Amino acid sequence: MTHRLPALSLFLLLPLVSWLAGCGGEPGLAEVPLPVLAAEPATHDGSRVATQGVVRRFEEPLHYWIEDEDLHRVEIFPHDEIAPHLGEAVRVEGRFAFSPDEGRRLTLERVTRLAERD
Repeated sequence: MTHRLPALSLFLLLPLVSWLAGCGGEPGLAEVPLPVLAAEPATHDGSRVATQGVVRRFEEPLHYWIEDEDLHRVEIFPHDEIAPHLGEAVRVEGRFAFSPDEGRRLTLERVTRLAERD
C-alpha cells in the first residue's frame, strides 16, 4: 500500500526542507572591514568573517597579518597558507577570534588575491 502526502502538506514541507538544507550549522559569512574588527573585536569573536588588507610579516617571533592603510591589523593562521601572499592585497575568509592576551586572529578558510590597482 502506498501512502501519499496531500498536496497541501508538500506545499508546506518544501520551504522547511529548503531552509534546513541551507542551514549547515555554521553561521553565514559576514563582510567586516579591518577598522571594524579593530574597534569591535569582541563583537565578532567566533564569527566567520571576510575582510581584506595587505599581507605583512614579522620575523621574531614569526607571524603574518593583514593590514589596511591606517594600520588596522588582524593576524592570519596558518602561516604557511598566507606566506605566499606576502606584500599582496588579499581578501581573506575564516573564523575570527579575539582575546585580550593574544589579540585579533583569523584562521583561514580561503584567501583570494585582489586585482592590482592602477
